[in-house]
Amino acid sequence: MLILKDQLGREHKFEHTPKRIVSLVPSLTATLFDLGLEDELVGITTACIHPYHLKVTKTKVGETKKVDVEQIKLLNPDVIIANVDENTIEGIEQLQGICPVWLSDVRTMDQNIQMIEALGQLFNKRTEARKWIDKIQFGQRDLMDFVSGKPGYKVAYFVGKDPHTVAGEGTFIQEMLTLNQFENVYANRVETYPEVEIKKIRIQGDPELVFLPSVPYAFQEEDAFEIGRFTHHGKTIFVEGEMFSWYGTSVAKAFDYFKQIHNRL
Repeated sequence: MLILKDQLGREHKFEHTPKRIVSLVPSLTATLFDLGLEDELVGITTACIHPYHLKVTKTKVGETKKVDVEQIKLLNPDVIIANVDENTIEGIEQLQGICPVWLSDVRTMDQNIQMIEALGQLFNKRTEARKWIDKIQFGQRDLMDFVSGKPGYKVAYFVGKDPHTVAGEGTFIQEMLTLNQFENVYANRVETYPEVEIKKIRIQGDPELVFLPSVPYAFQEEDAFEIGRFTHHGKTIFVEGEMFSWYGTSVAKAFDYFKQIHNRL
């Protein structure tokens, strides 16, 4: 009998190591693959794009915010991997009658390490999990040494348009910005992803850098022009959104990317 708490502190009991997994979180689908669980993955969402070949080898169970409950039932999973932000409360409640729903909640690097460690325990992949944790912790230390002599910048990190939304406090994006010694001008907002009026961006902090990611919304050149003209002398930079927002093992691949950004500044 395996008894394990998820990241919301909910206790789950398993008679044996789960062998049939449905993942509703793109970054955790990639993490499960990296832990050597490709064969155990039976269902993923349409947003689970890494590794690419899973799109044609695994059953699609809908979108992250709109899952196909009946399709998931047919897959007869032993466990469903979900996230408090990326999946809806309604969807999670519907799934709890099928099998245990293991919920992740990752907003800091420490929570990310805890999550990988817990997945290693749940799926009997402790050695693999430890290897990825060591790789991430080494990469984090190396990046911190790299940026220690770099100048700090005030930044704004946009995540959506119509309305314009940005990453605020309590997000994994904020954690990654802090790790890079970037000061988020919207970190003082109550909401995690507040709506903002770009016409007021100067009085709201006047960022020196404006990051426009590729996901969840793919910002374009016209967006950079529209936002950039309301800053004082802010520089708009297109970035790979996954590097800032994906947790799990994907973090290990982000550190070298961050160095490239610093070298461009």
